[in-house]
Amino acid sequence: MQKYLLDTNTCIFYIRGKYRLNEKFKAVGFEYCYISEITLAELKYGAECSDRVAENKQLIDEFAKEINILPVFDSFDVYAKEKARLRRNGNLVDDFDLLIASSALFHRMVLVTDNVKHFARINSIQIENWIERE
Repeated sequence: MQKYLLDTNTCIFYIRGKYRLNEKFKAVGFEYCYISEITLAELKYGAECSDRVAENKQLIDEFAKEINILPVFDSFDVYAKEKARLRRNGNLVDDFDLLIASSALFHRMVLVTDNVKHFARINSIQIENWIERE
């Protein structure tokens, strides 16, 4: 079965109950959805910067208890190789985004993001956008 690595923006939309993502998660199987440790860090940072810190931290903690969380350590070689290639081409990607993408590549997962154009610069990455704007 295909596994999916969710980018931070997808997680934010899911936590906020937007774009019927709960239906998409059920359709693919929540057990096949993962986040990177980097995504969890970004979510926690966002909560700390919000107007409702305690409420948002609780929502993220509840989400983190339910979702599969991938460590990033295994993807460091992929990250280094891809960052060097991007640098040579003058086409850098933010380090956190590149670590998330590298995890998807290493684990042969589809990266689920609303930022398709940004991540499309990464070699051999499979991308899906589950956001259906009306």
